[in-house]
Amino acid sequence: MATIAAALPAGRVLVVAGSDSGGGAGIQADLKTVMALGGYATTAVTAVTAQDTHGIVAIHPLPPAFVAQQMQVVLDDLGADAVKTGMLGDAATVAAVAGVLAARPERLKLVVDPVLVATGGQRLLSVEALAVLRQRLLPLAALLTPNLAEAEALTGVAIADEAGMWRAAQHLLTLGVPAVLLKGGHLPGAQAIDLLATGAGILRLSSPRRATRHTHGTGCTLASAVAAGLAQGMALADAVRRAHAYVQAALAAAPGLGGGNGPLGHAVTVHGRWGSGAGSGGTGSDEPGTAAAAPPP
Repeated sequence: MATIAAALPAGRVLVVAGSDSGGGAGIQADLKTVMALGGYATTAVTAVTAQDTHGIVAIHPLPPAFVAQQMQVVLDDLGADAVKTGMLGDAATVAAVAGVLAARPERLKLVVDPVLVATGGQRLLSVEALAVLRQRLLPLAALLTPNLAEAEALTGVAIADEAGMWRAAQHLLTLGVPAVLLKGGHLPGAQAIDLLATGAGILRLSSPRRATRHTHGTGCTLASAVAAGLAQGMALADAVRRAHAYVQAALAAAPGLGGGNGPLGHAVTVHGRWGSGAGSGGTGSDEPGTAAAAPPP
């Protein structure tokens, strides 16, 4: 019995996002990530998509009231220690999600992944919805996790290099969120760089870039991994370090499926090929986990 108890999941994460029929991103990637890191994930599905490794073929949004209902019944019964939002789609859905979270008596640790555009170019969040997200959802967030294109859309700051990432990260903090994890995987270079910006400074995490096309769902995976850490009581910086390391390990373990942008190997922890400690993989700007005081020249 003691052995079984030790294996029970720790940390409940409610994921509010769209379904990816190919299993590489969206709700499917979120579920696999939280489970792989020892947590328990519940879901509120915002849309159902028909997609594969080449892109999205069709999107079927679910009614905002039904999205809110999914959240309510899960929170009232199973509860949550953290919430992660992904693809929300339209203004009504963003407002519905924000309304549920704002009305909760408990203050949930909210990770907002502002999914704006699919890899194939499809718009996944309307212009009107982006305004509602800024006005109603971001004030509730503990962490905002944009990629470079999303950061540019939110700030108007062009990001062409790492110095641009630093400027954008600092600008994003002015949107009213206490912390920003700027995902730099799309920036060219030998290193894959993520920046965690808070009022205390910026933490730089980098890992050697892998020459692979199997990168579908890296953003969803990183945000959900951080949410799992927060749900488990980890400090934000430690949750981000572990998440960065997990994504790198999952990239290395990619199963090589599909003819396009393939999925990650989310089960890398299950297969015992990765240590799940906060310090696994990735480095800070000088030492693992150190905060950098100034951007690179």
